[in-house]
Amino acid sequence: MMMKSNSKRFMGLDYGDKRIGIAFSDLTGTIATAFEVYTRKNEEDDLNYLFDLAKNQEATKIILGLPLNADGTEGERTRLTYDFGEKLKNKTGIEVDYYDERFSSLEAEEILKEARLPWQERKKLLDKVAAQIILQDYLNSN
Repeated sequence: MMMKSNSKRFMGLDYGDKRIGIAFSDLTGTIATAFEVYTRKNEEDDLNYLFDLAKNQEATKIILGLPLNADGTEGERTRLTYDFGEKLKNKTGIEVDYYDERFSSLEAEEILKEARLPWQERKKLLDKVAAQIILQDYLNSN
């Protein structure tokens, strides 16, 4: 299936130590949908997995959640995220943009609580819902 050149399919990532939440936008770059939670193995495997996924989903841009401190400053997690984003950009050849993710996990937790899901279910879904929130906020702001 050939994609129209004007399509904008964004891949949103909630990057963590153990898991990466993944979301994708529709082809118009308007609506974000939670996709999956990837359990990290090692950096090389992680990058290869995300490369293949971005290619298969025909992503045109990657949005990486940026974990800023509550006061908006950058910390160690922020530097690790920039580092990973740079490696991902080099691996995939796809532009990587960063977006403030400070409250995405809290927001995701609230949404899942409202759905009255038990904790074990919420835990499984949390990262991909956080990725969806990061991506949707990014899409809304652009």
